[in-house]
Formats: sequence, structure tokens, C-alpha cells
Amino acid sequence: MSDLKKIGFVGTGVMGSSMAGHLLEAGHELSVYNRTKAKADTVIRLGATWCDSIAQIASRSEVIITIVGYPKDVEETYLGEEGLLENANPGTLLIDMTTSSPVLAVRIAEAAKAAACEALDAPVSGGDVGAKNAALSIMVGGSEEAYQTALPLFGKMGKNIVHQGGPGFGQHCKMANQIAIAAGMMGVCEAMAYARKCGLNPETVLKSIESGAAGSWSLSNLAPRMLAGNFDPGFYVKHFIKDLRIAIESAQAMELDTPGLELALSLYEKLAAAGHEDDGTQALFRLYLS
Repeated sequence: MSDLKKIGFVGTGVMGSSMAGHLLEAGHELSVYNRTKAKADTVIRLGATWCDSIAQIASRSEVIITIVGYPKDVEETYLGEEGLLENANPGTLLIDMTTSSPVLAVRIAEAAKAAACEALDAPVSGGDVGAKNAALSIMVGGSEEAYQTALPLFGKMGKNIVHQGGPGFGQHCKMANQIAIAAGMMGVCEAMAYARKCGLNPETVLKSIESGAAGSWSLSNLAPRMLAGNFDPGFYVKHFIKDLRIAIESAQAMELDTPGLELALSLYEKLAAAGHEDDGTQALFRLYLS
């Protein structure tokens, strides 16, 4: 393969659009597909080629990157009758950057091997800000050889890129990430609610606590949004609920008790039931405003 690879990109949503744009800026030939074509308009204007199907993406790409919604979407994209592995050329490297099931990631890796291809599971963290700034954390599962092939591409989209181990281990790492975020988001919301309730200026409180022991990405980046009443999605509530359910399912399979995770899921499900599933995860603060 040449350094400038023919890349197929499936999923040009809130994060995928920025990620695909960085690959275009690096000079790669990029083909894109999204279920809603309008969401690909930005990268098409930047020079990407639109494909009418996943099969068409597969036939013209050396590397295929996917970032879609749910595990069922991942399964259909890779393992369906019109999916990537039915249509990919031998030697294709397939990289799923969706947060999905570790068990499904292993299935895809095995199916890719049977099709003379390679697969990596490489979920990301950093939200819309990380995607726009090419500063995502990328957690990778799969073979060392495939990881090394993909590393230059990962470097166009992220800064903290770590090979976690074999197939499925990228997804397991992302589950650990989401568990930490879930507990942390509850703490951020409660801290800001407490500051308001006792008469402090929450923005001033942030100046004191964000650089100390309480500091976190969520506190620095999402607390200002929630205080401003900005609940636009950098990462959707509905997708976070999906992640938390996968994490609980994986933990239960390992007989690991996760009470904090279960509490966070119950709160986000309450938020979604109130009509806020398309808000950003910082919208959990809504539950503390009543």
C-alpha cells in the first residue's frame, strides 16, 4: 500500500464528519456513505466521493473506517448480506470506531480473517470537540500488524492512541472509559447543583475546582455548557445509554458488580423518558433543575 490510501468512511455524523475531514486534509482519497446523505454534505464539499451503498464503499477501498450508531448497525454494516465483509477485497483493513460490543468485535475479527481481511475495533473518546480538533483518544483492539498499518491514520484523528490488545480489547477499554464518565458526570452535575443551591456562583466555583483534585474533562468542558443551558449534543444521551447497557452486560458476564454504573444508567434512562434522548450527555443536569 502507498502512504496515501484509498479510504472508505461509513458514518458521517457529529463525530464522523470531522474525522473524515481530517483524512481528506491529509491527502487521502476518501469515499463516504451514510444512511442520510445530507449528513455527508460537508465532507463531499471537501472532496470526498459519495457512494450509494456499503458494497460500493467496500469495492473501492483499501481501508474502511466505520462509526455508526448501535451494535445492530455495526453487525449489519459488517456481517449483513450487503455488508462490508461480503464485498471487501482481500487484504482490506476494516476499522470500527463505533462504541460497540466486545463480543461483536471478536465476531467481526474472526469473519474478517476468514475473508482474508484484517479488522480492528478502535472506539474513541473526546466527543465533538476532540473530533474537530483531531485530539481523540483512540483505544485499539486487534493484531499488532494491523494496528501498525492503521497508526498513521489514527494520528490524523487523535492524539492519545493506545493498542490495548487483541480483538475486543479496544471495546473493553471503552467500556471502562464510559463507566468512569458515567460516575464523573453524576458528580459534576451534583457539584454544580450544590453550588447554585447554596448561593455560590457556579462559574466561579469552576475556577477553583477544575484544576484541583476534582478536575476532569467533563468538569472543564461540559460543566460550562450545562450552566449556560447548552444541551446540544457532542455525544447523544441515547448513545450513552447504549454504551452503559453494553458495559453492564459485559460486567455481568464477568460477574462484576457495578452499582455506580447501574445508578447512572437509571438516571439517563429517566432523562431520555422525559424527551431528552437527543440532547448531549451534559443534559443530565436537567434532572437537578427541577
